[in-house]
Amino acid sequence: MSTNGFTADEMMAVEAARRLRDGTVCFVGIGLPSLAANLARHTHAPNCVLIYESGTIGAKPVELPLSIGDGELAETADAVVSVPEVFAYWLQGRRIDVSFLGAAQIDRHGNLNSTVIGSYDAPKVRLPGGGGAPEIALGVDEVFVMLRHSPRAFVEELDFTTSVGDNVQTVITDLGILEPRDGELTLVATHPGVAVEDVTGATGWQLRLADEVHETIPPTPDELTALRALRTKGQD
Repeated sequence: MSTNGFTADEMMAVEAARRLRDGTVCFVGIGLPSLAANLARHTHAPNCVLIYESGTIGAKPVELPLSIGDGELAETADAVVSVPEVFAYWLQGRRIDVSFLGAAQIDRHGNLNSTVIGSYDAPKVRLPGGGGAPEIALGVDEVFVMLRHSPRAFVEELDFTTSVGDNVQTVITDLGILEPRDGELTLVATHPGVAVEDVTGATGWQLRLADEVHETIPPTPDELTALRALRTKGQD
């Protein structure tokens, strides 16, 4: 818990949730993206349609899932379809508005690496891989990236390009918000208590700054109450 009464992860989730409009069709991942999307559904965007990669359309989990295969997603969904149908009909058919993506590395253009750290042929770390991310990155108009900010993640050059950043609209980190300007990620906001120098120091390239870098609005009491009521399975 920060001195502001909320954690960095809570700030990230709230800031991401605020960007989801009511009625948005959203491709959701596990973890912070699921937390953010369900927070939006419980607050200002009750008609937000959540699609998980396992094929659940309109999932409304009471408890946040531990994986995309969690049975509660199917039990609470409007429909369950095959994974090929999710990608061929929903994603490639441009029926999804927004998608969340994460990665191990991101560069100044919003390109993402979730494949390897180091050389591909002799990597230092073999990561989970792209999965559906390369297709998701190109199949929606708005890609939101959620990533903790550090020089290891925000790098001058990716070790491997898993997903291109053409449709990345927002990068939400534990330090602030970056948005593309003329093809390059630019710092537009810092979170409460974070200095611009904290963000530039955690970035592996010379980060562009918006003409006016503002401060994000702290989570409201109502947002925090709704967020903390979203219990993840297995938590006490």
